[in-house]
Amino acid sequence: MNCLALESHDPFFNQAVDEYLLRNSTEDFLILGINDRSVIIGKHQVAHREADTGFVHRNDIPVIRRISGGGTVFHDRGNLNFSFIRKSEPGRQIDFRKHTLPVLEFLRTIGVEEQFEGKNDLKIDGLKISGNAEHVTGTRVLHHGTLLFDASLADMRSSLNMNMSRYKTRAVESNPSPVVNLREYLGGGINDSAGLMTAMMNYFIDSGPDARLFTLNPGEIGEIDRLAESKYKTWEWNYAYGPEYMFSNDFFIAGEQHSCRLMVKEGIIRECIIEGSELMADAGKKLKGTPHMVADMKRIFHENNIPLDYKDIYNFF
Repeated sequence: MNCLALESHDPFFNQAVDEYLLRNSTEDFLILGINDRSVIIGKHQVAHREADTGFVHRNDIPVIRRISGGGTVFHDRGNLNFSFIRKSEPGRQIDFRKHTLPVLEFLRTIGVEEQFEGKNDLKIDGLKISGNAEHVTGTRVLHHGTLLFDASLADMRSSLNMNMSRYKTRAVESNPSPVVNLREYLGGGINDSAGLMTAMMNYFIDSGPDARLFTLNPGEIGEIDRLAESKYKTWEWNYAYGPEYMFSNDFFIAGEQHSCRLMVKEGIIRECIIEGSELMADAGKKLKGTPHMVADMKRIFHENNIPLDYKDIYNFF
């Protein structure tokens, strides 16, 4: 198995690494990496329903869709991400226990006793420290997961949308669980997620007779960069790809109560009804055909002489 420790903290690039190696190699891989702050949603989710749009917009936190299903996770420098890419047998391709067992065995070597619970979670004392997802293409399977070491739980809570009732959709819904950082269960020796990454890489190199360190060559890095730019950094993939949805909300603007109902398909507002002031109602009609994005909606309102600030625009998400 090839063992790759990513030097990049760029979540766009690191997401592209998984897909590139899955589709362009026949070998097995373990990939470890640490991302900058980002919200990573499942392939079949609605981005605005999963992320708190106001918080991530104010704090320049990207929302990135991955190619696997499942729920939403928060990444930052306190979070270690792991991916396994392996050949798989038809009919036995989705197997979360198979791919989390070696992670459990590694954690026990550093003094952490955790359990596999539910469909795809690793927990300690009933608290989640790892979420996992899988994607199959042909005879290849990608399994990737997270290990919370010392992540900002405050940023995590603020980044994820806890009020999904405004959205009606057939999209996959996340199942939030109480979480905890691994650091609380370690007596010392590993001080940060980088140390955890080193320890985990050494464990797999030492425990597998066919395990070997792997590095990306310049040509592969170039291809991965192009994939990150053409897919993982695009609105079309991160926001427009998800299932259609209905959004509704009641709010006050300039002391006057308003309500809005949006129907969004392929990321575009197909229907918009705003009730309240006549000026807002007229502007709402002009939102049809506009991407359901903060900057795009703000532009339409300004073009119609309604200078809403960002706090007001966030009522539409």
